[in-house]
Amino acid sequence: MITLESVSYAYPRTGRDAISDITLSLKRGECVLVSGRSGSGKTTLCLAAAGILEHEYGGRKSGSVAVNGKDVGDYRDLSDLSTSVGILFDDPDSQLIFTTVEEEILSALERRGFSPEEVEERLSRVLAVTGLEGLKDRPPHALSGGQKQRVVLATTLALGTDILILDEPTSELDEKGTDSIVSLLKELKAQGKAILLVEQKYPRLAAVVDRYVILEDGKIRTEGTADHVLSDETAKKTLIPDFSGIRGENVTDRGRPPIIRTEGLSFRYGDDEALSGIDLEIAPGEFVAIVGENGSGKTTLIKHFIGLLRPEKGTVRVDGKDAAKAPVAELAHSVGLVFQNPDHMFFADSVFDEVAFGVDNLKIPDRERAVIDALSTVRLEHLRDLYPRWLSRGERQRLAIGCILAMKPPVLILDEPTTGLDGEESREIIELIKRLQGDGHTIIMVTHSREIAEECADRIVRMDAGKIVSDSAAGA
Repeated sequence: MITLESVSYAYPRTGRDAISDITLSLKRGECVLVSGRSGSGKTTLCLAAAGILEHEYGGRKSGSVAVNGKDVGDYRDLSDLSTSVGILFDDPDSQLIFTTVEEEILSALERRGFSPEEVEERLSRVLAVTGLEGLKDRPPHALSGGQKQRVVLATTLALGTDILILDEPTSELDEKGTDSIVSLLKELKAQGKAILLVEQKYPRLAAVVDRYVILEDGKIRTEGTADHVLSDETAKKTLIPDFSGIRGENVTDRGRPPIIRTEGLSFRYGDDEALSGIDLEIAPGEFVAIVGENGSGKTTLIKHFIGLLRPEKGTVRVDGKDAAKAPVAELAHSVGLVFQNPDHMFFADSVFDEVAFGVDNLKIPDRERAVIDALSTVRLEHLRDLYPRWLSRGERQRLAIGCILAMKPPVLILDEPTTGLDGEESREIIELIKRLQGDGHTIIMVTHSREIAEECADRIVRMDAGKIVSDSAAGA
């Protein structure tokens, strides 16, 4: 259904190929999983296969791409191609523009000219299969990252195309959400859909994948069945994360007052209760993993620690400050947040300037040294003059951490820091975070990964429906 023959592509104003000499086919009823390190060419491959590079991008192209036997260049435009190919991008926020979940899905259906009866039937079906019935009237901006991802997936599925290109569809989903997507993909395969899937969750997706393609530096390193691909040690490290042996030193200081304390914390988004009576204490130097399903309140909770949200009921104290009243700039001296999508933090023209912004804003002395020390810690000093969005996903994740480190807060909060990273990159990020804990930082991490929580944290706080349902030592 899709055939790529010797495809190479270089983006405008770059000197090297993002993908090089790619030959790949996708057949009816087949699911092909593409993986590789950040910057290996996965998203570029998706854009090529969907015909987007042909119709929307400049740059240097060679080779051929055909959809259903027809060269993508012979399609009238992307609207013409979209009757055959549905694509989900790796950043759900970039595809959400309407005021409710229902409107997001309806807008896609109405543009395709379906009858009112078919629109209603498709809307009802896709809300059910993606578990969004209870959220159809919610504004997308008020959803968790995983819920947003399901909305974009629902919009893509509603169109009913025979070819699906899904770039990281489960990266922000919890285990339950990921399992539901696996079940859905099995159904789509049985219907004869062809699925090109970029993902890093090999163990959970193995049941639905027919063939694996591992990219390295824009080329196919290895391709084939799971057994064949896993015989390549580099490919194995890419597909299967290993967090063993990274525990490091526990520097928790129980002799000092809690650096974070909440009492009776409650918060609502409109009529929806996001947090209810949260009591939590975190000691200086502790590594706390906050886990729970999408929408359980994890991100809402940590936003209270930096003043992005203020408590409706109860109290939040951060390093002795009342987080309900302290200005955000004052709280930033004590706590820094690395967002789930690091791209939401970047706006400067160079890596150095990106890190320097926070340093300047907080008037931290010795600007040059503060920035260089942070870049050195996250191993990006050699890229100081590069445009941040030219970095790989793993490098952008390290840059986001560096931006916060340069402001020297004692508390570091990381919201799903391994999202979209392969196994080896995920381990590198966790090793960095453990070193920072060893240097005395308090670490608070939101994660869907049981392996990270159990292997690396000192303590696991589990949330459900806006409440803390368990709080225990890791491994207990």
